[in-house]
Amino acid sequence: MFDDKVVLVTGGTGSFGEKFTHIMLTDFRPKKLIIFSRDELKQHEMRQVYPDGADGPMRYFIGDVRDVERLRRAMHGVDIVVHAAALKQVPACEYNPIEAIMTNVMGAKNVIDAALDTGVKKVLALSTDKAVNPVNIYGATKLVAEKLFVHSNVYSGATGTRFSCVRYGNVVGSRGSVIPLFLQQRHNGSVTVTDTRMTRFWITLEQGVRFVVRCIEQMQGGEVFIPKIPSMDIMELARTIAPNCAIEEIGIRPGEKLHEVLVSEDEARQTLELDDMYIVQPHHPWWFRGLWNEGKLLPDGFRYSSDTNRQYLLPHELEKLLAELL
Repeated sequence: MFDDKVVLVTGGTGSFGEKFTHIMLTDFRPKKLIIFSRDELKQHEMRQVYPDGADGPMRYFIGDVRDVERLRRAMHGVDIVVHAAALKQVPACEYNPIEAIMTNVMGAKNVIDAALDTGVKKVLALSTDKAVNPVNIYGATKLVAEKLFVHSNVYSGATGTRFSCVRYGNVVGSRGSVIPLFLQQRHNGSVTVTDTRMTRFWITLEQGVRFVVRCIEQMQGGEVFIPKIPSMDIMELARTIAPNCAIEEIGIRPGEKLHEVLVSEDEARQTLELDDMYIVQPHHPWWFRGLWNEGKLLPDGFRYSSDTNRQYLLPHELEKLLAELL
């Protein structure tokens, strides 16, 4: 799928983009791999690891998804786009709501417009469990972005650009996640949790990237792909990472949920279950229902939530994941 193709990643200097780059260069032979981001320092640092010589596939574009003209220039000749750029810190988005809208919503619109205008074949956007029944600005902007990508298949017609989304939970060890915070706090003998009842879905960076790669290969346009991943409660997480530390409860933050949902009851009516993932199908007449014949319909009232998830991340499994990170 990726051999001899031109691939562009927005937000390509983030945690996802760096891992995606490593896997692309290790397992595939892309003609070009374009890193599109607005941070010149991160691009410089990434260039030291993945140089952009004339005889290699790497290319680096300074640009912001808020700038549609720059996106059009960057997407010229591109076959596949992975849209990973976002403002994703919940407190920052709560305090800067217009900025979150400009990047997460208008940025999504710009990616769509540029892809349509330049003839990109496939666009896959990264979403989050916080887009389901959102209670914060970040989740609300990602929900709108999801809807934009799904509905934009109408604009591209039967043979044009295909748009789909991937939705998953917290990434183990990614920038801004609670795990690096716990690793830092444990040196002080105490870690902080916002609410002891909290549960979250967890996925590793490598699992997330490989799931994205698989979904790009299989997408028809319009799907929201959701991997089956384990959950863990925050107290078990804290005790595993900092077993000898005191745990201080500091109160839930604005816009924070106790539990996250990856498939809501309403979405479940149009969701198919496969062995290792769920696929939310578009509820529109243009969607061809026979695309995923191997999937089975979900029962009435189904809800894929972190607190009722049957797959649980055990402490020794988390320790193994942490050992790979450290």
